[in-house]
Formats: sequence, C-alpha cells, structure tokens
Amino acid sequence: MLQEALAADAARIKACLHAHIIGTTELSAAMRHALAGGKALRGFLVMETARLHGIDDAQSVLSAAGIEALHAYSLVHDDLPCMDDDDLRRGQPTVHVKWDEATAVLVGDALQSLAFELVLHPDGVTDATARMELGLRLARAAGQQGMVLGQALDIAAETAAEPLTLEEITTLQAGKTGALFGWAATAGAVMAHADTAPLSHYAGALGLAFQIQDDVIDETGDVEAVGKAVGKDAAAGKATFVSLLGLEEAKRRASALVDAACESLSPYGEAADTLRQLARFVISRRA
Repeated sequence: MLQEALAADAARIKACLHAHIIGTTELSAAMRHALAGGKALRGFLVMETARLHGIDDAQSVLSAAGIEALHAYSLVHDDLPCMDDDDLRRGQPTVHVKWDEATAVLVGDALQSLAFELVLHPDGVTDATARMELGLRLARAAGQQGMVLGQALDIAAETAAEPLTLEEITTLQAGKTGALFGWAATAGAVMAHADTAPLSHYAGALGLAFQIQDDVIDETGDVEAVGKAVGKDAAAGKATFVSLLGLEEAKRRASALVDAACESLSPYGEAADTLRQLARFVISRRA
C-alpha cells in the first residue's frame, strides 16, 4: 500500500514540477535532469500530512513540488567539486558532469527559486496566511538556520583536527537533513492552522533515523544498488553514526527513533497509519 501511495504522489509531484519548468533551453533540460529519479519522500510527507488535516491534493501538490525542487537544488550543489565532488546521483551523471560546473550552479539557483514560486503560488494553498507561513518556514529550514548551516558544519568537519562527536553529528544532521523533513512533515498542519507539535516530533525522529540509515547504506551498500558513490565518508576518515556507534547499534538506534516517531502520531489515531508505514520504510530501504 505504501509503495503504491509513494509512486502515485511522486508522479503527481513530478508532473507538477515539469509543468513549471519553462522552455527547451540547456538550463531547463539540466533542471529536468536534476529532478529525475528519487522517491519524493519530502513531497509525500507534505501531501500526506495535508490529507491528515483535510486539505486536498490539488492544494498541497504545489507545496510538495516546491520541497522537491529545493531538495534537488541542494543535491546539485552538494555534488559540485567544491563540495562533495560526486560524479553519480540517482544512478545518473551529476549535473556538473553531464554539463559543467557553471550550469550546475545555475540549475541549483533556478530550482531554489522555483521552490519558493511553487510554495507561494496562489493556485496552491488557498489560505494566503498559510501560504506566507509555509514560505517563511521554508526559508528558515533551507538557510542559515537549517540545511545550509548543516552543510557548512559538514564541510568544516572535513578539516577539523578531531572527528565530530555523536552530539555534534546529531546537530549537523538536524540541519542538513532534518530541517527539510521538519518543514515537509508539518506542512499539512500549517495549511490547516493546526498544532504542528506532534508532526514536528515525528519529523525530528524520522529525519535522524533517515540519516542513520543513510550511514548504514554507505557502509554496507554498493554503487549499483544505491545509485551514487558509497564508502566516501569512511575513506575520508569522517565520523558517522556507524563509525561512532557501530553498525548494529546504529541500526538499533534508528529502530528506536522510528518507534518514537510512530508514538508521536498517537493524537491522529489510525488516520496516521500511512505515516507510520513511511517511518518503518525509511530504515528498511537500501538506497
């Protein structure tokens, strides 16, 4: 059931994104390339939490597309030679490899702008106050208080005299990975002017479990299955959840976080069962 729901929402979100990428220029082609593949987990969170609050898909899909555009921008820039210098993403050449570095920078810039255009689009969430709140929250989640801060901490860790501690890695990933999960998981409540606290707790546990599983995959996966380079952190001597906790303890920690995420959904009863399934999926995935 979850896989069908993920696929259906991903198709809606991708269609929305492609409908808002204008023209047949090299820039637009590279933007579409950057958006190819992926599970659209963040967009799914937007749409599913919107449904949980009685908001229909026609209103939520633009915001869901927006978070996927912003996530794609972050990956394009993260893959650049000045960042992680990756050649492969989602099983295909990264944008700077297929085109060049300048194009990749511009693609990221354009996708970031598109993200805010979609979230703030008047054809999306009908309540103007909710739209503005979503836009403000996204700016904070994406920028110096959230994802970009996390990336800056990650870059600094590469040249730090000592590997990061578990607490420092947790703080880093709360920005780099967790901030966008937090925005996506609370979007439905924001649209409905409802309490965001239960979904915020859910997102915090989910985002950390997601990152731990990423570290597990980086330790145990292979390039063909994962669709990107693996083992780079270990080769560089960077601290990860797996290197600090050990493989089995990292898995146990991720499982406990999923239990906590599911428990935080108790105010919604059975209506939140799809979100519970998503949390369990996050630590069972292999890519």
